[in-house]
Amino acid sequence: MDGALSDQAGASILSGTNEPAVALAERLLQLTPGAGERRVWLGHSGSDANETVARVVPAATGRTRMMAFSGAYHGGTQGSMAVSGHTAQEGVAKSGGLTLVPYPDPFRPLEGDASGAALLAHIEHLLTTTCPGEDVGCFFIEPIQADGGLIVPPPTFLKRLAEICERYGILTVCDEVKVGLARTGRLHCFEHEDFMPDIVVLGKGLGGGLPISAVIGPAEIMDHTTAFSMQTLHGNPVCATAALAVLSAIEDNGLAARAQSVGDVLMAEIASATAHLPQVGDIRGRGLAIGVELIAADSNAVDADLARKTVFRAWQLDAVFYYVGMHSNVLELTPPLILSEAEAKRGAAILAQAVEDALAGRVSDAEVVRFAGW
Repeated sequence: MDGALSDQAGASILSGTNEPAVALAERLLQLTPGAGERRVWLGHSGSDANETVARVVPAATGRTRMMAFSGAYHGGTQGSMAVSGHTAQEGVAKSGGLTLVPYPDPFRPLEGDASGAALLAHIEHLLTTTCPGEDVGCFFIEPIQADGGLIVPPPTFLKRLAEICERYGILTVCDEVKVGLARTGRLHCFEHEDFMPDIVVLGKGLGGGLPISAVIGPAEIMDHTTAFSMQTLHGNPVCATAALAVLSAIEDNGLAARAQSVGDVLMAEIASATAHLPQVGDIRGRGLAIGVELIAADSNAVDADLARKTVFRAWQLDAVFYYVGMHSNVLELTPPLILSEAEAKRGAAILAQAVEDALAGRVSDAEVVRFAGW
């Protein structure tokens, strides 16, 4: 990638275009399914990308309401936090038109319905009562709820939700910032779900460590007005070139297929190594986006203390991962896409050992007192 960047210069597309930015936009349109005439907006991060969508959809459609899921983390700017629903952002002012609904969690399902049908009925009820569908401009969706606990929705749920949104003219916004770009075994995570979102948001890995994000969506939304969301360095040639190199690396190295095969090994090894531990309540994910939910041994209650002690002990054993979820009790495994099967097996063994050591009291309260979770 260094060679690809060395001959790039210039600021951005603010007052003039550049070849890498145009090439990136064209490539993203080729790689992202969509209908009709579409446009690409380039930004710095998933946060400013989601904030841009949250601003432009109401402005372009005249529909002032939006919907999103509880537990959703769509960014760290004021505008992206305003359409998020994670406990980490409690106290942050939300959009006045935002309605949050539970995320479809098969492990902790609404009304005990793991299929998600009860949740869909709840959403339909809202759209005909307190949150009129004709007033809703868009529904923000994570195809896997990442920081909310690496939750994989029930089969066909998102397709059924998209069908409801289409009936009401509500745009579906798919936030692929954390789980997109080959991480789940497909280039786009939504491709697992058999639906095509109206707007797709990319970030994080798109720049291979450099700051760049993208929104791909309908021209009638994206062309709402000139310079509606523009900063000086948006679309700069260095970051655009990096993104092009990332997309090429994903394709040339078969990283989506690799993530799927190595992820299957990692999940199977974790399941085998922790089968004797009732505290490992759920192991879920797609590809190399995996969550391990830790619970009390005698109930389904969350165990955040065990999670932080497990993460601390794993660090001592030379493995780095984190804990996420609304209650900080889910181990997040989102390793590099070049992870080998041997490394996956070693990591699974460390994870299991770390849980056992934490349960055995080998990590004191004092050692983790500064790591309280979200």
